[in-house]
Amino acid sequence: MKQDNSQKLFEIAKTLMPGGVNSPVRAFKSVGGTPVFMKQGKGAYITDEDDNQYIDYCCSWGPLILGHANEKVQEKIIETVKNGTSFGAPTALENQLAELIISNHSYIEKIRFVSSGTEAVMSALRLARGVTGKSKIIKFEGCYHGHVDSLLVKAGSGLVTFGESTSAGVPESFANETIVLPLNDEDAVATTLEKLSHEIAAIIIEPIPANNGLLLQSHKFLLHLRELCTKYNVLLIFDEVISGFRVGFEGAAGLYKIQPDIITFGKIIGGGMPVGAYGASHEIMSNISPLGNVYQAGTLSGNPVAMAAGAAQLNECLQKDFYHDLQHKTDYLVDGIKKHIKEKNYEITIYNIGSIFWFAFSDMTHLTRADQINAGKMTLFAKVYHYLLDNGIYFGPSGYEVGFVSQAHTFEDLDKTIKTMCDAFDLVMV
Repeated sequence: MKQDNSQKLFEIAKTLMPGGVNSPVRAFKSVGGTPVFMKQGKGAYITDEDDNQYIDYCCSWGPLILGHANEKVQEKIIETVKNGTSFGAPTALENQLAELIISNHSYIEKIRFVSSGTEAVMSALRLARGVTGKSKIIKFEGCYHGHVDSLLVKAGSGLVTFGESTSAGVPESFANETIVLPLNDEDAVATTLEKLSHEIAAIIIEPIPANNGLLLQSHKFLLHLRELCTKYNVLLIFDEVISGFRVGFEGAAGLYKIQPDIITFGKIIGGGMPVGAYGASHEIMSNISPLGNVYQAGTLSGNPVAMAAGAAQLNECLQKDFYHDLQHKTDYLVDGIKKHIKEKNYEITIYNIGSIFWFAFSDMTHLTRADQINAGKMTLFAKVYHYLLDNGIYFGPSGYEVGFVSQAHTFEDLDKTIKTMCDAFDLVMV
């Protein structure tokens, strides 16, 4: 596949930006080769600078649930841009998107818009600390919550140990405010809270962990978190930057019917524009400035273009059978690949929930923790990745990243993807 223009652009980019990219995974380090520079997207397809076309399952890392350049979203963006791009002042569009979300999401009562998922998480943690008067946070190994200083940590050496920084520039004192526990381990959480609940402000979790593989948690474990947080006066934060509005309009909270204290959102509520949000009850949100003493601000928070795009997209998500149809497409894709894997007796497992899916070179049917992922098999993923790329299928360039199905994917697209993926597995599993 010709990549001359992408290669030229990457060489130039490396002289201008660290590693030639503005987000690390884009650099193709885990799969090798040259990053593909994209210039256009329409529906389920993206086109690169060498005019190669791909069926896209990255979907800008999830938010493009309607596909690329959806006409209704585009129309709202263009209409809004004509009136200006930013005011740093309130607009009616903020009210419209907030009302649309709150009136159709029974797990939050008030919402605050920000400009990214990372900012939403950062603000939610500050809010939790402000409400409880406590400082420490429990997170789980295998969950990613953006590049917030205190959450860029790895697990300590044992139970009830504090995390260690995984990034230069993060003081150990920040990492020491975070306790890292294994996913799906009820005893670890109970033991930690019993010993340290007087210091712990919140537990934060991706209820559907989808940043380090798709590590589906048991309903029992998530319920246990809710019960323990209530018992020990600790806030439960659901990070739904990926799962929110993806597995259903009410996200994982609605899917599992669990009431978190704070929910963070991102990506999808902007229709492709930079956006994030966090929401909670009236009582908790009243602690935020200007009502309360927890300060958070942003010039581009509630940006009118992002608000208009988000409202256009979420209105489509509210249409009858939207999520049912999306689930059907995803099941069709996954089942088609699973059938081939079973016939060939390959040690490959595909996990999926809603319109999110992920495959691992493993025969574990219930992979729930990061330490269960076989890192040594990622060389196989790299081979599969480049075969798919050469044959017009685009995924995020890492074996730890999930794939997404959009409304724009047709069954013809899915059939081509099934055949190409099966051919790729045949190639690498010999």
